Amino acid sequence: MEKRPLKILLAGPRGFCAGVDRAIKIVELALEKHGAPVYVRHEIVHNRYVVEDLESKGAVFVEELEEVPENAPVVFSAHGVPKSVFSEAEDRDMYYLDATCPLVTKVHVDTARHRKEGKDLILIGHAGHPEVVGTMGQLSEGEMILVENAEHAETVKVLDPDNLAFVTQTTLSVDDTAEIVSILQKRFPNIEAPLKEDICYATTNRQASVKAIADESDALIVLGAPNSSNSNRLAEVALTVGCPKSALIQRASELGDDWLEGVLTLGITAGASAPEILVQELIDNLRDRYEVTLEERNVIKEDVTFSLPRALSA
Repeated sequence: MEKRPLKILLAGPRGFCAGVDRAIKIVELALEKHGAPVYVRHEIVHNRYVVEDLESKGAVFVEELEEVPENAPVVFSAHGVPKSVFSEAEDRDMYYLDATCPLVTKVHVDTARHRKEGKDLILIGHAGHPEVVGTMGQLSEGEMILVENAEHAETVKVLDPDNLAFVTQTTLSVDDTAEIVSILQKRFPNIEAPLKEDICYATTNRQASVKAIADESDALIVLGAPNSSNSNRLAEVALTVGCPKSALIQRASELGDDWLEGVLTLGITAGASAPEILVQELIDNLRDRYEVTLEERNVIKEDVTFSLPRALSA
């Protein structure tokens, strides 16, 4: 039976960012140095393929430090953790490695600086996301107000409008965040913005790469986890800039032929926690079903790297 044609527009950059790559290496190097098991508090990054691969090498994922045995090494995830987690680890004299993305750490540092200067603080982000939990946990309860959307920005009440600053989650929609910031700046003209935007380079670049192919695509697929903020934003961005439909899937096996009915040009990208092997798996799967032509579109070349903790880089 003759295969019907399918053109694939492959977005670039896509997939792993420097912070994710660093976090995974920290777990792998800890396993090499200390042997299995190495415990990891929460998913090191939001991707089941990555988590299961590390589990096969000897990593054990737990939700809280109380699940970690005495004298066992533990790694904190790339999303960052509240200060209370560090305190608990130190109280127990635990050996821990902090895999927090340096760009998230930058937000934590800014949060502490603003508070030290006596400013009231707003965090733009999504409630319950591990990064938001970690950032809000840099301060005492009630010292930071979470603003999730434009509607909330229009109504949020602050104690001192003239002594106010904001920080943001690093994996938000660039356009949605700009709208929220614009509302806050209009309502509170003296609000202090970050010296450098908090939304990370990888989030910005991946959204730009989706925008570059969305209006040419009949549909767009994002490879990523359902609990990955940056992956969800990619699927949303595609729709807002003119792509008729988008889907977030974890593996090629989730994609049925019926979803691709009528699709002649398909955009493909991957969230910052999704390895390239899953992209190639999807393309191979589509080649089995369709006569594929592949065109890669790169909007920018990424060359960012982050250093490893001294305990592992020696």
